[in-house]
Amino acid sequence: MKAFLLHPYEDFDWQAELPSHEPDLTRDLGLETLFDAMDADDAFLNDVARRVVLLGLHDPGVIVYRQEVLRDCLGHPEVLRELYGIAVTAIGGERRIFGSFSRSPDSILYRAVQVLDLFVGQLHELRRTADEHAAEFTSPGFARFFRMLETELDDAYFQTVEDHLTRLKFRGGVQISANLGRGAKGTGYVLREPPSRLGWFDRLTGNAPTSYTYRVPDRDEAGEHDLAELRGRGINLAADALAKSADHILGFFVMLRRELGFYLACLNLHERLTAKDAPVCFPEPFSGTGPRLSCRGLYDTCLALRQDEPVTGNDVDADDRALLVVTGANEGGKSTFLRSVGLAQLMTQAGMFVSAREYVCDVRDAVFTHCRREEDDEMVSGKFDEELARMDDIAQRVTRGGFVLFNESFASTNEREGSEIARQIFRALLESGVKILCVTHLYDLAHSLYEQHHADALFLRAQRRDDGTRTFRLVEGEPEPTSHGEDLYQQVFGTAPVAAGSPRRS
Repeated sequence: MKAFLLHPYEDFDWQAELPSHEPDLTRDLGLETLFDAMDADDAFLNDVARRVVLLGLHDPGVIVYRQEVLRDCLGHPEVLRELYGIAVTAIGGERRIFGSFSRSPDSILYRAVQVLDLFVGQLHELRRTADEHAAEFTSPGFARFFRMLETELDDAYFQTVEDHLTRLKFRGGVQISANLGRGAKGTGYVLREPPSRLGWFDRLTGNAPTSYTYRVPDRDEAGEHDLAELRGRGINLAADALAKSADHILGFFVMLRRELGFYLACLNLHERLTAKDAPVCFPEPFSGTGPRLSCRGLYDTCLALRQDEPVTGNDVDADDRALLVVTGANEGGKSTFLRSVGLAQLMTQAGMFVSAREYVCDVRDAVFTHCRREEDDEMVSGKFDEELARMDDIAQRVTRGGFVLFNESFASTNEREGSEIARQIFRALLESGVKILCVTHLYDLAHSLYEQHHADALFLRAQRRDDGTRTFRLVEGEPEPTSHGEDLYQQVFGTAPVAAGSPRRS
């Protein structure tokens, strides 16, 4: 049995390694805040959400498939939680059924029967839930899932399984046949179906098949050991087959819990955001060629989760633009916008909703971040060397169709050197089919890029009013030679900074 709720025709690879740049991605985009909101203090949901988000999809059709399943989950949260609870109960119940340390056929069979008794009860619950709610779900994923439950878990299946489990409890003893081999040793042990019970007439008239009986004396320990060994040989194949059946159904419940767990984590996040009246939408993954980015009201999901005040969103049209350059006033929302784009890209390719009123983007092979770092004890070299080392790592891994987010990169050296290095890196990436979003204070870099790419790139500036206040919105515009740092100085000290050579007032 397969659920296929995360993918229409294959299982999610839960053993796949996370991207090697996952620590940088998590740190630069603040993903821990996102995962904490999704897990609702459940470490299992945290791990599931982390894996699905970081191991994103690359097929727009599969992204839409997952979105439709999520829509059903958001529309029927109580059914989602009920299905998830059934899987959790089955897995938890199996763990509480202990077997014997001897691993004898008897102990394996006994435990397998107990486990399957438990699983049959939970499969009944799954079928009941499907019968009650299947008609309410519209996504292809859930339609197939409920159809699978109806087909494979029909009444005949349950009747057959329950009959077999009753027989395998061997309340009337075990019937085994064997051949006599060399040295008077038994061979070819076969477990036989127990004979039907004799009726009262047959018992009275003695009309029963001839049989021979040997009873092991009460104190004959060796005889009891030999008899147990004979029984074990007879039921060995049945015990092994039953244990494999139990493992198969356990695997189904484990897989179902993981797949439903992702949607439950999305539900937790959705409830957190909607409680703040923060808008969300299902993005449109672009299936054509060329870069696409168009959004209305895009905001930083993690910032919205951390603060109580509403977060300002941005409207951007960057279709057919492989290069986006953001400049402008300090503390104007540039880095926040970069994080919002990175988060939206990951959430889109995970099949989730995004934090915007509208969002359209192309599907990228991978997302990388290269953000400014402050010096700390973990650095083994200077800031500039560390930046170059991280850039080299990205260059080794990025491929055509990748997406790199640069935030104040190469600002740890002088402006001329940093700008020249960035220009050469950007040129190589663009020629290789890599999409770039760059936030920078380097006017030399921004101005030269504007002169070279103003027709095929998008240049945004952090909006600043005449009185110096920030709107935290981005507008299209040519890069300016100032970041208006004097505004922040005046906010802190109450006066404008004095230019070098200007007379000071006493």
